[in-house]
Amino acid sequence: MKVLVIGGGGREHAFAWKLAQSPKVQMVYVAPGNGGTALDARLQNISITDVVELRQWAQENRIGLTVVGPEGPLAAGVVDEFRQHGLRIFGPTKAAAQLESSKAFSKAFMRRHGIPTAEYATFSDPVTAHTYVQQMGAPIVVKADGLAAGKGVVVAMTLDEAHAAIDFMLMDNALGVSHNEGEDGRAVPRVVIEDFLEGEEASFMVMCDGKSVVPLATSQDHKRLLDGDQGPNTGGMGAYSPAPVVTPQVHARAMREIILPTLKGMEKDGIPYTGFLYAGLMVDAQGQVKALEFNCRMGDPETQPILMRLKSDFLDGLLAATEPGSGESFAQLELEWDRRTALGVVMAAQGYPLVPRKGDAIRGLPKEADDAMVFHAGTVMADGVVQTSGGRVLCVTALADGLRQVQQRAYQVLQGIEFEGMQYRTDIGHRGLKA
Repeated sequence: MKVLVIGGGGREHAFAWKLAQSPKVQMVYVAPGNGGTALDARLQNISITDVVELRQWAQENRIGLTVVGPEGPLAAGVVDEFRQHGLRIFGPTKAAAQLESSKAFSKAFMRRHGIPTAEYATFSDPVTAHTYVQQMGAPIVVKADGLAAGKGVVVAMTLDEAHAAIDFMLMDNALGVSHNEGEDGRAVPRVVIEDFLEGEEASFMVMCDGKSVVPLATSQDHKRLLDGDQGPNTGGMGAYSPAPVVTPQVHARAMREIILPTLKGMEKDGIPYTGFLYAGLMVDAQGQVKALEFNCRMGDPETQPILMRLKSDFLDGLLAATEPGSGESFAQLELEWDRRTALGVVMAAQGYPLVPRKGDAIRGLPKEADDAMVFHAGTVMADGVVQTSGGRVLCVTALADGLRQVQQRAYQVLQGIEFEGMQYRTDIGHRGLKA
């Protein structure tokens, strides 16, 4: 079978790498891919990003299965386009992808279906947003309504930070947020302002076929740029799996109170959910869970450690989820996981997260090993040299017995890699070590 992976980040490199290991796969194409997928003889980059062009290419090249990585193509309706032409694709429709593409939609959905989440209010007018924040006080959370590549959330510990975030998102739009349309069809800047929740965050991901759910391994990421969870929020500076904070009790609660009601609620609203579903959880000291947000894709960098631990054939899971009338066989799918711990450390470009520098040569990239893999994200192959081309450049991922050992292994692999101005945290996994 020929398989297409849509996207060009670290998550998509991990998808392609894992799919290429299946004996049933003839070739994995990645659109557009990156420097890492260009280096792998089992993978082939395709420089197409337009949804219709991709569908036409998939038809012409007899692609048996397409899997979508990032949120952009999902929000643009790539799943609808492929399905309308009889192509097999794993991901949510444009309507279902609103769970991620619109924070306002997502919060209203959770309120309507009784899914535990923080109290909130939505604003498009800066004056009323500033007034609300002044009344509520800090800490408080300000989120851009539209897609912002994982950077549209500010956890404001002071009122000054909250006011700055409102101006940043509603007026300056320095993050390049994709604003959603208002009733008149024009793009309207909006923010969702939420109560601050105490606790520990965890990433809870599942695969859905519209009716049933297959959970993936648990994971936890580190959003802040600097050691000790300091500095600005980013798309994620590292992750590990499994996450000790997700105890069996927390897992059962997340499935019962968040995941299954979401799937039922989407079906009830006439937009059945297929694809990966990511619930960002806040777990409090009593083990209660609330949904912080939904993503309609696997998280990045959580995907990299999760897929390092997956022993089952990734293709089989995706085929079961996209088989017409697959409900029964998909619901019975049990994925096998490596008992070891996996951990990934993100190496980012100078200037990340606001203005990452591009074009720096990357030296010292190691070969793939049984217990270590360097997944590429913001890289490109230029004149035979791998160069930086985005904010998060690499995710150095390892497997070992236990969190302390895997932390040591990942940082050992990382030591040989160099590029100008590189940034990375030295404490990925610290929360799990305290658990």
